[in-house]
Amino acid sequence: MIIYIHGFASSGFGHKPQEFKKYFKDEIITPSLPNIPILAIHTLEGLIEVLLKKGEKVSLIGSSLGGFYSLYLANKYNLKAVLINPALNPKKTLNRFYSFGLIKNYFDGSKFEITKEQLQSLENFEVMLIQNPKNIIALIQKGDEIIDYKESIEILKDCEILLEESGNHTFIDINKHFLKIDDFFSN
Repeated sequence: MIIYIHGFASSGFGHKPQEFKKYFKDEIITPSLPNIPILAIHTLEGLIEVLLKKGEKVSLIGSSLGGFYSLYLANKYNLKAVLINPALNPKKTLNRFYSFGLIKNYFDGSKFEITKEQLQSLENFEVMLIQNPKNIIALIQKGDEIIDYKESIEILKDCEILLEESGNHTFIDINKHFLKIDDFFSN
């Protein structure tokens, strides 16, 4: 089973996860996660553990903050993961773009609160050493207006990186990589 992990202030019902659902059909789930990092991680850990106990092979696809979560979870459970424009320094990234208080969800317009404590809790999920770099592929577009792609490349230097010129944070034309992602998860 593939678990698609969406980014900050997003949803499992957004455009990108739905594109993945069209391609991977019943092989992927796209949960909408809590906005509080510790709750999102606990939700994902519970889901992964249930799938693994059932004997299922689990793979991850994470976009932006979901890429950060995916790296942590891939490292913890020795899973394969595809990181799409990953926010691997989320505390810095979120501090740059958001102020504390109410944030608007990109998908449904609902509002939620982000606190300093929630942001600091992200430190608990930082990966200092990638246990199995062969388990990670990063898809990165240099035109990402939110993430400094050079930071991601430095952190993921031992992993496979597909770096594209231009693009943006949503990752333009992600569907042209579906076959490569499928092959990576199948092997």
